[in-house]
Amino acid sequence: MKQILSCIQPTGNIHFGNYFGAIQNWVKLQEQYKCLYGIVDYHAMTMPYDPDTLRKNTYQMAIDLMACGIKAENVFIQSLIPEHTELCWILSCFTSFGELSRMTQFKDKSKQIAETSKNDFISTGLFTYPVLQAADILIYHADYVPVGKDQEQHLELSRNISVRFNQRLKKEYFVHPEPLFAEVPKLLSLADPTKKMSKSLGEKHYIALFGDEKRLRKKVRSAVTDSGAPTNGEMSAGVKNLFELLKVSNKKADYDALMDTYKAGNLRYGDLKAVVADALVEITNPFKEKRAELMSNRKQVKQQLQESSATIRLQAQKTLKEVRQLTGLPTLKNVRITV
Repeated sequence: MKQILSCIQPTGNIHFGNYFGAIQNWVKLQEQYKCLYGIVDYHAMTMPYDPDTLRKNTYQMAIDLMACGIKAENVFIQSLIPEHTELCWILSCFTSFGELSRMTQFKDKSKQIAETSKNDFISTGLFTYPVLQAADILIYHADYVPVGKDQEQHLELSRNISVRFNQRLKKEYFVHPEPLFAEVPKLLSLADPTKKMSKSLGEKHYIALFGDEKRLRKKVRSAVTDSGAPTNGEMSAGVKNLFELLKVSNKKADYDALMDTYKAGNLRYGDLKAVVADALVEITNPFKEKRAELMSNRKQVKQQLQESSATIRLQAQKTLKEVRQLTGLPTLKNVRITV
């Protein structure tokens, strides 16, 4: 079976944009591929953060992923596998300054820090983390990486690094990872449908997957729409976003019926919002039940994560041993895994 690798930062609550855009697909991929899903806490350190919150969010993200259907044995915590950072250093010596300078996310996140923080400090980690991202992928010889278009540039850097490494050392060692594009819905903020659903915009701009049902319904009821019949056949961004949420919730019959009503100019947006809210609640209720079960066994879940990370670390250690030999570094002897 081919190897899949994908990662997520532990930045708090999963929202429906995360679920429909990535996690739902990750669950399905487990039936077709060997899958590894990393919680990349090192990456979360590149932006301003609180240590206690990071630690809490890391374990909570693992619980939330498992509640959605990700298998515990497929999950690892990045910082429990230090070989990632060692490979990052080695790969940084095969990466040009110019390549990193062209990364658009560095520019975007630097701007975000400047706009939202009193401190204008930009860490070197924010500049170099695409190399760590490449190490996350290459250390497991991933064949495919599920990505959205916004991450395609980083995956291309991983491919460039793997090609350069192989060419310079005259050995076809690293796999050249390919993107695995899924049909990713473009879900927008209900409060401002000109912007993507995102936690960085503030609480009103996303719907938490595990959030309170009353709050979920209130957010949907308050969603920005428009007034009157469609103009020149163009659907407003807000209404289109509600229909998109209904579509990705696999409510085809409701979607078709409401779309016909809309085209006839008879749709009441309150009816559309009620159906969308019901669909989202139906999706999240079984996840909440599973999450509550996992939370009640939190200590056992943490132990599972330690064990899965230790098992997955064996693959990383094998890669590092081979990379050290290829790059002229001394071979580590009698290394015992301690996680």
